[in-house]
Amino acid sequence: MTHTAAHLPSKRSILLLACAAFSSTSAFRVLDPALPQLSQEFSITTGEAAKVITWFVFAYGVMQFFYGPVGDRFGKFRTLAFATLACAIGNLVAASASSFEGVLAGRAMSGATAAAIVPLSMAWIGDHVAYEDRQVTLAQFMTGTILGMSAGLVIGGALTDTLGWRWSFLFLAAMYGIVGIWLLTQLNDVPEVPPSTQGLQLVAPIVSVFALPWARIVLLVVLIEGALVFGGLSFVPAFLQKTQDMSSTMAGLITAFFGLGAMLYVLRAKWLVSRFGELKLTFAGGWVLGACYLLYLIGPHWSWAIFASVFCGLGYYLLHAVLQTNATQMAPQVRGTAVSLFASFLFLGQALGVAAGALVVDTVGIQWVLIGACAALPILGMAFSCALSKRDELTP
Repeated sequence: MTHTAAHLPSKRSILLLACAAFSSTSAFRVLDPALPQLSQEFSITTGEAAKVITWFVFAYGVMQFFYGPVGDRFGKFRTLAFATLACAIGNLVAASASSFEGVLAGRAMSGATAAAIVPLSMAWIGDHVAYEDRQVTLAQFMTGTILGMSAGLVIGGALTDTLGWRWSFLFLAAMYGIVGIWLLTQLNDVPEVPPSTQGLQLVAPIVSVFALPWARIVLLVVLIEGALVFGGLSFVPAFLQKTQDMSSTMAGLITAFFGLGAMLYVLRAKWLVSRFGELKLTFAGGWVLGACYLLYLIGPHWSWAIFASVFCGLGYYLLHAVLQTNATQMAPQVRGTAVSLFASFLFLGQALGVAAGALVVDTVGIQWVLIGACAALPILGMAFSCALSKRDELTP
């Protein structure tokens, strides 16, 4: 895909999208450190408390089937701008809920609206950046997603230990409101691919993506990746609180070092891609992730968990960055739909992983969630690396 200079996105545009992504990913991890407190307050098990993660992620994943076609039809930047502002409502519902069911309803609402932000941002970048430069630009955009994930863990833990977990939702509502208004003020200043004139079609674009063999492989791999990586990571703060006798704040802070490892990837993305290539990056990513979950389990002191979190973030983006770059190119004619499906499968995988992890926690113990991720992630990295070597045969 070629573009004139006038249509290339500015650094300001990427910064705006990164800020929106920061808001979105903060919401994912903000309640991870609060699971023990939610369990106590509502007299439920830790596994049941994890529904606050599952409901958000499930709504996020399901709504991708809607936002992709809407973004292709009405404009990706416009759609994600309005969705960002709408996210504030669901967080206010959760903050004011008097029952656990009310909290879940608010989480589902906020997940359903946050669903537009990251995938449509990626699709918008795909529209305006050539493939050879796209992985580096996506790495710059990922700064917002990484910082948001880490900030959510730290802020969620700190607020849980001080003002209470409800303040996490008030924080998110304020952040979504500010960023949403900021995005709306920029609608006339950012480029957009001309919207489709064929009307809103929800089914046909999705079918066209699934018709592509390589797209099916990418979607399957990211589904499994989401289940394994975040199905494990969601329970790391609770695991550290149980095994290391630490506070929510400390457990959240240690897990948030995931973001530092991810930032190491962002800072060295251009060198890593040119030096090693996609096959070696995905192969290494799976093995690094597996080693990190092993370190969480056997580290002789809590400080080892810091190293595990750092390299978990690095390993994840070694694998995931290649996946998401391929997602932006697997169906260029319906890029918004393709990338939204990618996000859908990622977060549906997370929902399945957390739900399965909750069952494991309540039956055989929290450590077995981490053992499963440790064993399976190296296999996933090797399998996708092998698939990449045959990509040309699977791409029309």
